[in-house]
Amino acid sequence: MDKKQIKVQTFLARMPLFNSMGAEELDRLALGTTERHVERGEIVFQRGEPCLGFHQVLYGQVKLSFTSVSGNEKVIELIGPGHSFGQALMFMGSPYIVSAQATEDTLLLHVSKAAIYREIHNDPEFACKMLAGLSQRMHSLMCDMESYSLRSGTQRVVGYLLKELPEDGPVELTLPVTKAVLASRLNLTPEHFSRILTELSTQRLIAV
Repeated sequence: MDKKQIKVQTFLARMPLFNSMGAEELDRLALGTTERHVERGEIVFQRGEPCLGFHQVLYGQVKLSFTSVSGNEKVIELIGPGHSFGQALMFMGSPYIVSAQATEDTLLLHVSKAAIYREIHNDPEFACKMLAGLSQRMHSLMCDMESYSLRSGTQRVVGYLLKELPEDGPVELTLPVTKAVLASRLNLTPEHFSRILTELSTQRLIAV
């Protein structure tokens, strides 16, 4: 077994989806897993391309988004370390409905559809873990819809800031992406997002 495969197995073993697997199961998954180093700004995949597995972020960050005919971008999700994307479309056998782009230098694991189906066939408990992950993603998207529909722009920004602040240490936050990208993620225009930050600063709730 080469060093690269051992490294992939080590990464897989740290993922919640695979951390209860034994060495033999990790061996099989490693054979269907590839590493991909993606530089900041590089496209991971485009909308319409076939989905042949799912991606796990080891470090860095990936932006999932739509782009309109006029070139306007709508950011759907920002995927950070420890999180994955692409499972639902993999099971549906559908092409990607969004595009994915690295917002910083990123290391991804791509686990093939064939490897996942093989493990589901061998272990019902693994299938339950996959269902739990998909259910969690569905719940997150429903919460986003609730936020867009029922919360004001200011409430969305404040909610995001509170969620991202560290539990301990200085109450300070560096935005992980540009303001334009974050505004799109919160379903705001960049101008509206900037106005909200100015209003919160005026009220001395934050300092920018």
